[in-house]
Amino acid sequence: MELNGARWRKSSRSSGNGGNCVEVADNLPGVIGVRDSKDPTGPALAFAPTAWRAFVSQLPRRA
Repeated sequence: MELNGARWRKSSRSSGNGGNCVEVADNLPGVIGVRDSKDPTGPALAFAPTAWRAFVSQLPRRA
């Protein structure tokens, strides 16, 4: 899947964790991109939106 034109963003909750963050791009049709924020020119993963929603729905909620 192609991620050209992706607009990457970090979670607003990512500060204060020593830089261990991922960035997500959800502006492209039919694909969600995920990459390591410390290596923006490195590899990225691409997920179908349904697979990404299934993954995120299983994450614990922070208070």
